[in-house]
Amino acid sequence: MTSTIEVSRLAKRYREVLAVDDLSFTVRPGRVTGFLGPNGAGKTTTLRIVLGLAAASSGAATIGGRRYRDLAQPLREVGASLEATSFHPGRTARDHLRLQATAGGIARERVPLVLEQVGLTAAAGRRVGGYSLGMRQRLGLAAALLGDPGVLVLDEPINGLDPEGIRWVRSLLRTLAAEGRTVLVSSHVLSEVEQAVDDLVVIDRGRSVYQGPVGGLAPTHPRIVVDAGRRADLAAALGPRVVGAAPDGALLVEGVDAAEVGRIAFSAGIAVTHLAAETQGLEGGFLELIRGAGS
Repeated sequence: MTSTIEVSRLAKRYREVLAVDDLSFTVRPGRVTGFLGPNGAGKTTTLRIVLGLAAASSGAATIGGRRYRDLAQPLREVGASLEATSFHPGRTARDHLRLQATAGGIARERVPLVLEQVGLTAAAGRRVGGYSLGMRQRLGLAAALLGDPGVLVLDEPINGLDPEGIRWVRSLLRTLAAEGRTVLVSSHVLSEVEQAVDDLVVIDRGRSVYQGPVGGLAPTHPRIVVDAGRRADLAAALGPRVVGAAPDGALLVEGVDAAEVGRIAFSAGIAVTHLAAETQGLEGGFLELIRGAGS
């Protein structure tokens, strides 16, 4: 059964540190929801509360209206991958999954199926201590999928993967959502999240700063890329509006639009060879949002 994840007025305090502050959001079935925020924003703490690994100071986190600890068959209802380094190094991947299946009342026939699904069949008999980080990430995903759950909670699932592995995870997330499952995935690799998710929840210092469709996080004030044969003279004319350089050396400008940049260049007698808004995508909107929140 597929369920909705509901986080309502959630707070978590560690002595003087408020790690999660009055946080509320909903993760719906059939969609991939990205959970974004800078390091230390409270993402992992929130996921640990959702999964019953940490207690909230106040508020609630439920899955299908129930707390994780109240689920009748948690491993069949919720699949989670939080720590790619948490596996016993002396066990094989196959043995790890068999033990998990036994503990969760899951048929052991599921083990070879999920190993094949994540591309670990050939390495299933190797000890996990010899796995690369990317292989341990795949094992974490196999463990999350073992009970064929309707809800997936994945913390940084693409960390350590090569480009082919990243594309595979992106495809897997889309497939899981297309099957009607509820998928919540945290990540700081913003360019990959942009291509994998439908909705976003962005937090900073434990508080929500954006919730909505992925396309809504586009930057409202994109930087301008401008170049000229007389690049140094153009930089001097633009002054402090120049905030950096593009890979090809063109100037990056903030605080004015393209029309104003063109007027400044014209007034200085400089012929512009390139003038356009920078294509920043989700990362540009994310950084703009976090700067605006005071980080």
